[in-house]
Amino acid sequence: MAHTAEIGIFGGSGFYRFLPDVEEIHVHTPYGSPSDKLALATLGGRRVAFLPRHGREHTVPAHSVNYRANLWAFKELGVKEILAPCSCGSLQAHIHPGDFVILDQFIDRTRGRRDTFFDGPETHHIGAAEPYCSRLRALAVQKCGELSIPVHAAGAMVVIQGPRFSTRAESAWFTRENWDVVGMTQYPEAILARELGICYTGIALVTDYDTGIAQGREAVSIEEVFRVFRENVGKVQDLIQAMLPHLGAERECACEEEARRAVVG
Repeated sequence: MAHTAEIGIFGGSGFYRFLPDVEEIHVHTPYGSPSDKLALATLGGRRVAFLPRHGREHTVPAHSVNYRANLWAFKELGVKEILAPCSCGSLQAHIHPGDFVILDQFIDRTRGRRDTFFDGPETHHIGAAEPYCSRLRALAVQKCGELSIPVHAAGAMVVIQGPRFSTRAESAWFTRENWDVVGMTQYPEAILARELGICYTGIALVTDYDTGIAQGREAVSIEEVFRVFRENVGKVQDLIQAMLPHLGAERECACEEEARRAVVG
């Protein structure tokens, strides 16, 4: 029987613990290998495909992730909706470690990443004014409220190249621009999903105050990022499980149609 899934989930290795009766498979794509094997399971009445974007042992840094292979692997399985948790640093004093930010915008500060499936001769001009699925965003915000998870209903993420963190000057610049959080993985992940007509929502877990607003604090370290993420991964799992029963039905959004309209010729 062919392997299929309705929902795709990106995230770290901690998510494997809440997937029952997991079947792991290799998915081959025209763009190379995904970050790891995909784990298939039934959760909340939905068939779910899970993929750790950095590999199960966090061996693939953000700038080296094969984003196109990861998204195409989900497409090959039939995924129509993606929940994409990620860690991030706060750029604003009112956004605290442990808060969730349901992203509505990104600012791309990466370089050299393969960020389209359409290199010609077919051309694809996908709209990016609203890069995240509004329907999934609203559902995530609603479920955060029901679960008493501290949430910011919108936010702009500056996506940096990595693997290094920002300098104090860079972080202060991002803060002055009134951007909300900084991370390394939302671009081109979100826009590739958009090209494929897959609904996508970025669920950003704040793990630290970024360097530019860290007066009197130690600069961000990977140890601190992992510590706060481990402390809050249960909330991320709770949110995903609360959202799943509301997914997989008729999609009342324009994501799929916008992808079709973007093709030229």
